[in-house]
Amino acid sequence: PINGARIVTEILSNPELRKQWEGEVKDMADRINSMRTQLRKGLEDAGSTKSWQHITDQIGMFAFTGLTAEQVAVMKSEHSVYLTNDGRISMAGVSSGNVAY
Repeated sequence: PINGARIVTEILSNPELRKQWEGEVKDMADRINSMRTQLRKGLEDAGSTKSWQHITDQIGMFAFTGLTAEQVAVMKSEHSVYLTNDGRISMAGVSSGNVAY
């Protein structure tokens, strides 16, 4: 833990490193937001009649899909898409290579 604190102190106290870190955090957040948009669009384009606006309204690394435990079980067993039983998915695991799947 002490080493992590030292690294954080070094990055945040050095203007050049801090600027780089802030840029990288923004890049990650922008990528996740893009995946949210692509996921929602894909679901809507596939003909789903359910509203998926909540996918793009949420922020952060995880999204609650609204899927039931039964639907999650089908996604896992038939499609190898892994979510928590309450329908939460890690948006960090969604990429341009798998979002359409």
